[in-house]
Amino acid sequence: MTRESSAISNADVESAYARWAPVYDVVFTAFMKPGRKAGAAAINALGGRVLDVGVGTGLELPMFGDHVKITGIDLSEPMLAVARKRVATLGLKNVEDLRAMDAMALEFPDASFDAIVAPYVLTVVPDAHRTLDEMARVVKQGGEIVLVNHIGAEKGMMARLEAWLGRRAAALGWRPEFPWSTIGDWLAKRPDIQLLERRKLPPLELFTLIRMKRL
Repeated sequence: MTRESSAISNADVESAYARWAPVYDVVFTAFMKPGRKAGAAAINALGGRVLDVGVGTGLELPMFGDHVKITGIDLSEPMLAVARKRVATLGLKNVEDLRAMDAMALEFPDASFDAIVAPYVLTVVPDAHRTLDEMARVVKQGGEIVLVNHIGAEKGMMARLEAWLGRRAAALGWRPEFPWSTIGDWLAKRPDIQLLERRKLPPLELFTLIRMKRL
């Protein structure tokens, strides 16, 4: 099966999210809040030094406990500017760093973090497998990778809608079509990664919480 159903590039992502940045919080806060809360809850249960991949405007940053030390990365500087303002306004002292970085080429040494959280990221990056490889590289042995992601419908009206939107992926900045096999095929090639949990989330079970452990 194909790994990605719609082509998208880093340039597409940067262009799209430069447009989204001023209105992103207004458009997406309520819709994606349950997923962000679920991801943050999983991370809060772990604690330690955590990498937030695709931190965006930092909507989930206030959800992390003080015992969680966060480094956030994102490809979009306009989105990061909003996140930095949020950190300053709310006085989030547990956020150690926010920097521009490509999720497919993380600028950190191996085993740098106790855990990784990546909310709504895999549908955005050009190569999901390369991104997952990078997450697995920088998380410590015994550490978790926590994903929140849309998993595409296999049939029915939703699948047809996703296919229609998929033809506009470059303009949107993400791929509406995203089969579970993208993650499943990667896991099959990574005996050092164990799937711990796969759970659908509200609203309407459009998003899925995925927890994986590096053995």
